[in-house]
Amino acid sequence: MRMPESLKTYYNSELQAYEFYLKRNDLANAWRALERSHIIGQAFFWQHTRSHWMMFKFGWHIKDTKEILGQIPRLLVGGIKSFVGIIPLGNTGGAKVSPFRPMDIPEDLSLILKTHQK
Repeated sequence: MRMPESLKTYYNSELQAYEFYLKRNDLANAWRALERSHIIGQAFFWQHTRSHWMMFKFGWHIKDTKEILGQIPRLLVGGIKSFVGIIPLGNTGGAKVSPFRPMDIPEDLSLILKTHQK
């Protein structure tokens, strides 16, 4: 399934926020933007995979071995889980969180997802 164009706007906005914060070495907000991109994109093969790729690159950038190694299996199966519809809603996608654990979706993202999906 393809991500609706209206939802892509929010997904891409989070990735732009990530780049903005990363350039300013604001790592906490950069990571938060990646987590938010993951929540928005996790139901869609390409966006889900891209979020994990960006998390892998972030782990490499900050030299976090746990994040790097944790993203490898997510890169291999995350998109497939989206394709078959087996995703833990709200999961933020980082290596410090079980890839099977559903999580609360932030209120603003929940509203965006309800308004712009399907």
